[in-house]
Amino acid sequence: MVGLKTTDMPPTATVKFFGAGTAGCFADLVTFPLDTAKVRLQIQGESNAASAAAMVKYRGVFGTITTMVRTEGARSLYNGLVAGLQRQMSFASIRIGLYDSMKQFYTRGSENASIVSRLMAGCTTGAMAVALAQPTDVVKVRFQAQARQADGIRRYNGTMDAYRTIARDEGIRGLWKGCMPNITRNAIVNCAELVTYDIFKELILKYNLMTDNMPCHFTAAFGAGFCTTIVASPVDVVKTRFMNSTTGQYSSALNCALTMMTKEGLTSFYKGFMPSFLRLGSWNIVMFVSYEQIKRSLTRMQHSWEAPL
Repeated sequence: MVGLKTTDMPPTATVKFFGAGTAGCFADLVTFPLDTAKVRLQIQGESNAASAAAMVKYRGVFGTITTMVRTEGARSLYNGLVAGLQRQMSFASIRIGLYDSMKQFYTRGSENASIVSRLMAGCTTGAMAVALAQPTDVVKVRFQAQARQADGIRRYNGTMDAYRTIARDEGIRGLWKGCMPNITRNAIVNCAELVTYDIFKELILKYNLMTDNMPCHFTAAFGAGFCTTIVASPVDVVKTRFMNSTTGQYSSALNCALTMMTKEGLTSFYKGFMPSFLRLGSWNIVMFVSYEQIKRSLTRMQHSWEAPL
Protein backbone atom coordinates (compact mmCIF):
# COMPACT_ATOMS: atom_id res chain seq x y z
CA MET A 1 0.00 0.00 0.00
CA VAL A 2 2.99 2.30 0.42
CA GLY A 3 3.31 4.77 -2.42
CA LEU A 4 -0.22 4.20 -3.74
CA LYS A 5 -2.18 7.25 -4.75
CA THR A 6 -5.48 7.80 -2.99
CA THR A 7 -7.38 7.01 -6.22
CA ASP A 8 -5.49 3.69 -6.49
CA MET A 9 -6.53 2.49 -3.06
CA PRO A 10 -9.27 -0.16 -3.21
CA PRO A 11 -12.57 0.90 -1.61
CA THR A 12 -13.66 -0.96 1.50
CA ALA A 13 -16.79 -3.13 1.65
CA THR A 14 -18.52 -0.41 3.67
CA VAL A 15 -17.76 2.20 1.01
CA LYS A 16 -19.11 -0.11 -1.70
CA PHE A 17 -22.24 -0.89 0.34
CA PHE A 18 -23.26 2.72 0.97
CA GLY A 19 -21.96 3.90 -2.38
CA ALA A 20 -24.14 1.40 -4.25
CA GLY A 21 -27.26 2.40 -2.31
CA THR A 22 -26.64 6.10 -2.93
CA ALA A 23 -25.90 5.56 -6.61
CA GLY A 24 -29.03 3.39 -6.94
CA CYS A 25 -31.19 6.16 -5.45
CA PHE A 26 -29.68 8.72 -7.79
CA ALA A 27 -30.28 6.46 -10.80
CA ASP A 28 -33.91 5.91 -9.71
CA LEU A 29 -34.52 9.64 -9.44
CA VAL A 30 -33.35 10.10 -13.03
CA THR A 31 -35.06 7.07 -14.62
CA PHE A 32 -38.22 6.56 -12.54
CA PRO A 33 -40.68 7.84 -15.21
CA LEU A 34 -39.32 5.21 -17.61
CA ASP A 35 -39.83 2.52 -14.99
CA THR A 36 -43.43 3.66 -14.40
CA ALA A 37 -44.11 3.62 -18.15
CA LYS A 38 -42.66 0.10 -18.31
CA VAL A 39 -44.98 -1.11 -15.54
CA ARG A 40 -48.06 0.41 -17.24
CA LEU A 41 -47.19 -1.26 -20.54
CA GLN A 42 -46.46 -4.60 -18.87
CA ILE A 43 -49.83 -4.81 -17.12
CA GLN A 44 -51.82 -3.57 -20.11
CA GLY A 45 -54.03 -6.30 -21.52
CA GLU A 46 -54.21 -8.49 -18.40
CA SER A 47 -57.73 -7.37 -17.40
CA ASN A 48 -60.90 -8.92 -18.75
CA ALA A 49 -62.40 -7.55 -21.95
CA ALA A 50 -65.04 -5.42 -20.23
CA SER A 51 -62.68 -3.56 -17.95
CA ALA A 52 -59.99 -3.43 -20.60
CA ALA A 53 -62.31 -1.46 -22.85
CA ALA A 54 -62.51 1.27 -20.22
CA MET A 55 -58.77 1.40 -19.66
CA VAL A 56 -56.52 4.05 -21.08
CA LYS A 57 -54.51 2.53 -23.92
CA TYR A 58 -50.78 3.11 -23.88
CA ARG A 59 -48.67 3.06 -27.03
CA GLY A 60 -44.91 3.02 -26.66
CA VAL A 61 -42.80 4.46 -23.91
CA PHE A 62 -43.07 8.13 -24.84
CA GLY A 63 -46.75 7.72 -25.74
CA THR A 64 -47.32 6.20 -22.30
CA ILE A 65 -45.53 9.06 -20.56
CA THR A 66 -47.46 11.64 -22.60
CA THR A 67 -50.80 9.94 -21.87
CA MET A 68 -50.05 9.74 -18.15
CA VAL A 69 -49.10 13.42 -17.97
CA ARG A 70 -52.24 14.41 -19.90
CA THR A 71 -54.70 12.24 -17.97
CA GLU A 72 -53.13 12.05 -14.49
CA GLY A 73 -50.62 14.88 -14.27
CA ALA A 74 -46.82 14.87 -14.28
CA ARG A 75 -46.65 13.66 -10.66
CA SER A 76 -48.08 10.30 -11.73
CA LEU A 77 -44.74 9.50 -13.36
CA TYR A 78 -43.24 9.37 -9.87
CA ASN A 79 -45.93 7.25 -8.20
CA GLY A 80 -44.14 4.92 -5.80
CA LEU A 81 -40.90 6.94 -5.73
CA VAL A 82 -40.62 6.84 -1.93
CA ALA A 83 -40.87 3.05 -1.92
CA GLY A 84 -38.47 2.99 -4.88
CA LEU A 85 -35.83 4.93 -2.94
CA GLN A 86 -36.37 2.75 0.12
CA ARG A 87 -35.89 -0.24 -2.16
CA GLN A 88 -32.62 1.05 -3.62
CA MET A 89 -31.06 1.88 -0.25
CA SER A 90 -31.51 -1.74 0.83
CA PHE A 91 -31.60 -3.53 -2.53
CA ALA A 92 -28.75 -1.90 -4.46
CA SER A 93 -26.56 -1.75 -1.36
CA ILE A 94 -26.71 -5.55 -1.05
CA ARG A 95 -26.81 -6.79 -4.64
CA ILE A 96 -24.21 -4.36 -6.00
CA GLY A 97 -22.29 -3.23 -2.92
CA LEU A 98 -21.60 -6.77 -1.69
CA TYR A 99 -20.91 -8.27 -5.13
CA ASP A 100 -17.12 -7.89 -4.98
CA SER A 101 -17.01 -9.29 -1.44
CA MET A 102 -19.09 -12.29 -2.48
CA LYS A 103 -16.92 -12.79 -5.56
CA GLN A 104 -13.83 -12.89 -3.35
CA PHE A 105 -15.60 -15.38 -1.10
CA TYR A 106 -16.25 -17.77 -3.99
CA THR A 107 -12.74 -17.35 -5.41
CA ARG A 108 -11.22 -17.71 -1.90
CA GLY A 109 -9.45 -14.37 -2.24
CA SER A 110 -7.98 -14.98 -5.70
CA GLU A 111 -7.84 -11.95 -8.02
CA ASN A 112 -8.63 -14.08 -11.08
CA ALA A 113 -12.37 -14.70 -10.81
CA SER A 114 -13.87 -17.24 -13.20
CA ILE A 115 -17.20 -16.68 -14.94
CA VAL A 116 -18.75 -19.31 -12.63
CA SER A 117 -17.57 -17.44 -9.53
CA ARG A 118 -18.97 -14.19 -10.90
CA LEU A 119 -22.32 -15.80 -11.72
CA MET A 120 -22.53 -17.39 -8.26
CA ALA A 121 -21.73 -14.04 -6.62
CA GLY A 122 -24.39 -12.29 -8.70
CA CYS A 123 -27.02 -14.93 -7.90
CA THR A 124 -26.20 -14.84 -4.17
CA THR A 125 -26.34 -11.07 -3.69
CA GLY A 126 -29.43 -10.81 -5.91
CA ALA A 127 -31.31 -13.38 -3.83
CA MET A 128 -30.20 -11.78 -0.55
CA ALA A 129 -31.37 -8.36 -1.74
CA VAL A 130 -34.81 -9.60 -2.77
CA ALA A 131 -35.33 -11.47 0.50
CA LEU A 132 -34.84 -8.20 2.40
CA ALA A 133 -36.30 -5.59 0.03
CA GLN A 134 -39.32 -7.41 -1.48
CA PRO A 135 -41.98 -5.40 0.45
CA THR A 136 -40.62 -2.14 -0.95
CA ASP A 137 -40.77 -3.58 -4.48
CA VAL A 138 -44.39 -4.73 -4.03
CA VAL A 139 -45.47 -1.28 -2.83
CA LYS A 140 -43.53 0.48 -5.59
CA VAL A 141 -45.14 -1.61 -8.35
CA ARG A 142 -48.64 -1.14 -6.94
CA PHE A 143 -48.25 2.62 -6.79
CA GLN A 144 -46.93 2.71 -10.35
CA ALA A 145 -49.91 0.67 -11.57
CA GLN A 146 -52.50 2.62 -9.54
CA ALA A 147 -54.21 4.13 -12.59
CA ARG A 148 -55.83 0.75 -13.19
CA GLN A 149 -58.53 1.73 -10.67
CA ALA A 150 -61.44 2.80 -12.90
CA ASP A 151 -63.60 4.30 -10.10
CA GLY A 152 -61.11 7.06 -9.35
CA ILE A 153 -60.46 5.83 -5.81
CA ARG A 154 -56.80 5.58 -4.92
CA ARG A 155 -55.67 2.11 -3.97
CA TYR A 156 -53.43 3.43 -1.19
CA ASN A 157 -53.15 6.87 0.44
CA GLY A 158 -49.42 6.78 1.03
CA THR A 159 -46.37 4.56 1.29
CA MET A 160 -46.82 3.60 4.94
CA ASP A 161 -50.55 3.13 4.37
CA ALA A 162 -49.71 0.71 1.56
CA TYR A 163 -47.47 -1.40 3.84
CA ARG A 164 -50.19 -1.45 6.55
CA THR A 165 -53.06 -2.16 4.13
CA ILE A 166 -51.26 -5.01 2.37
CA ALA A 167 -50.23 -6.60 5.67
CA ARG A 168 -53.79 -6.25 7.04
CA ASP A 169 -55.70 -7.43 3.95
CA GLU A 170 -53.28 -10.00 2.55
CA GLY A 171 -51.22 -10.92 5.58
CA ILE A 172 -47.49 -10.51 6.03
CA ARG A 173 -47.02 -12.89 3.11
CA GLY A 174 -48.68 -10.28 0.90
CA LEU A 175 -45.66 -8.01 1.37
CA TRP A 176 -43.50 -10.79 -0.03
CA LYS A 177 -45.88 -11.54 -2.90
CA GLY A 178 -43.97 -12.60 -5.98
CA CYS A 179 -40.81 -13.15 -3.97
CA MET A 180 -39.80 -16.32 -5.82
CA PRO A 181 -40.24 -14.91 -9.36
CA ASN A 182 -38.48 -11.78 -8.15
CA ILE A 183 -35.57 -13.84 -6.82
CA THR A 184 -35.44 -15.59 -10.20
CA ARG A 185 -35.65 -12.29 -12.02
CA ASN A 186 -32.99 -10.61 -9.91
CA ALA A 187 -30.65 -13.58 -10.04
CA ILE A 188 -30.83 -13.21 -13.84
CA VAL A 189 -30.64 -9.41 -13.75
CA ASN A 190 -27.81 -9.33 -11.24
CA CYS A 191 -25.76 -11.85 -13.21
CA ALA A 192 -26.42 -10.17 -16.55
CA GLU A 193 -25.90 -6.67 -15.17
CA LEU A 194 -22.93 -7.04 -12.83
CA VAL A 195 -21.11 -9.84 -14.62
CA THR A 196 -21.37 -8.20 -18.07
CA TYR A 197 -20.32 -4.83 -16.63
CA ASP A 198 -17.44 -6.54 -14.87
CA ILE A 199 -16.35 -8.32 -18.05
CA PHE A 200 -16.83 -5.34 -20.40
CA LYS A 201 -14.86 -3.06 -18.10
CA GLU A 202 -12.13 -5.67 -17.66
CA LEU A 203 -11.78 -6.18 -21.43
CA ILE A 204 -11.73 -2.45 -22.14
CA LEU A 205 -8.91 -1.97 -19.63
CA LYS A 206 -7.07 -5.15 -20.65
CA TYR A 207 -6.81 -4.10 -24.30
CA ASN A 208 -6.14 -0.43 -23.43
CA LEU A 209 -9.21 0.76 -25.33
CA MET A 210 -9.86 3.30 -22.57
CA THR A 211 -8.50 4.20 -19.19
CA ASP A 212 -10.44 3.55 -15.97
CA ASN A 213 -12.51 6.70 -16.21
CA MET A 214 -16.01 7.91 -17.06
CA PRO A 215 -16.10 6.94 -20.79
CA CYS A 216 -15.03 3.42 -19.85
CA HIS A 217 -17.72 3.18 -17.16
CA PHE A 218 -20.33 4.59 -19.56
CA THR A 219 -19.52 2.07 -22.31
CA ALA A 220 -19.45 -0.93 -19.99
CA ALA A 221 -22.74 0.16 -18.34
CA PHE A 222 -24.49 0.60 -21.71
CA GLY A 223 -23.47 -2.89 -22.82
CA ALA A 224 -24.58 -4.34 -19.49
CA GLY A 225 -27.97 -2.65 -19.76
CA PHE A 226 -28.63 -4.02 -23.25
CA CYS A 227 -27.66 -7.59 -22.33
CA THR A 228 -29.72 -7.45 -19.15
CA THR A 229 -32.89 -6.27 -20.91
CA ILE A 230 -32.82 -9.09 -23.46
CA VAL A 231 -32.33 -11.77 -20.80
CA ALA A 232 -34.56 -10.43 -18.04
CA SER A 233 -37.64 -8.97 -19.78
CA PRO A 234 -39.84 -12.13 -19.73
CA VAL A 235 -39.27 -12.72 -16.00
CA ASP A 236 -39.71 -9.02 -15.29
CA VAL A 237 -43.14 -8.91 -16.95
CA VAL A 238 -44.35 -11.96 -15.00
CA LYS A 239 -42.98 -10.49 -11.76
CA THR A 240 -44.71 -7.15 -12.33
CA ARG A 241 -48.09 -8.69 -13.16
CA PHE A 242 -48.02 -11.17 -10.31
CA MET A 243 -47.02 -8.60 -7.68
CA ASN A 244 -49.71 -6.18 -8.91
CA SER A 245 -52.47 -8.83 -9.14
CA THR A 246 -55.48 -8.93 -6.86
CA THR A 247 -55.99 -11.84 -4.45
CA GLY A 248 -56.91 -14.98 -6.40
CA GLN A 249 -56.20 -13.53 -9.84
CA TYR A 250 -53.26 -15.90 -10.30
CA SER A 251 -52.57 -18.99 -8.20
CA SER A 252 -48.81 -18.66 -8.68
CA ALA A 253 -46.17 -16.96 -10.78
CA LEU A 254 -46.15 -20.00 -13.06
CA ASN A 255 -49.93 -19.72 -13.47
CA CYS A 256 -49.46 -16.04 -14.33
CA ALA A 257 -46.93 -16.94 -17.02
CA LEU A 258 -49.17 -19.70 -18.45
CA THR A 259 -52.16 -17.33 -18.49
CA MET A 260 -50.13 -14.75 -20.39
CA MET A 261 -48.97 -17.37 -22.86
CA THR A 262 -52.50 -18.69 -23.43
CA LYS A 263 -54.35 -15.39 -23.68
CA GLU A 264 -51.75 -13.03 -25.14
CA GLY A 265 -49.05 -15.14 -26.75
CA LEU A 266 -45.26 -15.10 -26.54
CA THR A 267 -45.01 -11.41 -27.39
CA SER A 268 -46.66 -10.56 -24.05
CA PHE A 269 -43.41 -11.53 -22.30
CA TYR A 270 -41.69 -8.63 -24.05
CA LYS A 271 -44.35 -6.02 -23.39
CA GLY A 272 -42.67 -2.80 -22.41
CA PHE A 273 -39.34 -3.90 -23.95
CA MET A 274 -38.36 -0.43 -25.16
CA PRO A 275 -39.04 1.29 -21.82
CA SER A 276 -37.29 -1.63 -20.14
CA PHE A 277 -34.22 -1.09 -22.31
CA LEU A 278 -34.36 2.69 -22.02
CA ARG A 279 -34.79 2.37 -18.29
CA LEU A 280 -32.20 -0.38 -17.69
CA GLY A 281 -29.71 1.16 -20.10
CA SER A 282 -30.01 4.64 -18.64
CA TRP A 283 -30.26 3.26 -15.08
CA ASN A 284 -27.07 1.25 -15.57
CA ILE A 285 -25.24 4.23 -17.02
CA VAL A 286 -26.29 6.63 -14.25
CA MET A 287 -25.82 4.05 -11.50
CA PHE A 288 -22.41 2.65 -12.51
CA VAL A 289 -20.92 6.02 -13.49
CA SER A 290 -22.08 7.62 -10.24
CA TYR A 291 -21.16 4.48 -8.25
CA GLU A 292 -17.56 4.59 -9.51
CA GLN A 293 -17.31 8.30 -8.68
CA ILE A 294 -18.92 7.88 -5.25
CA LYS A 295 -16.56 5.01 -4.41
CA ARG A 296 -13.55 7.15 -5.31
CA SER A 297 -14.84 10.15 -3.37
CA LEU A 298 -15.65 8.10 -0.26
CA THR A 299 -12.28 6.33 -0.46
CA ARG A 300 -10.48 9.70 -0.64
CA MET A 301 -12.51 10.97 2.32
CA GLN A 302 -11.79 7.83 4.33
CA HIS A 303 -8.09 8.05 3.50
CA SER A 304 -7.93 11.70 4.56
CA TRP A 305 -9.62 10.88 7.88
CA GLU A 306 -7.24 8.00 8.57
CA ALA A 307 -4.09 9.82 7.42
CA PRO A 308 -1.86 11.03 10.27
CA LEU A 309 -1.80 14.78 10.86
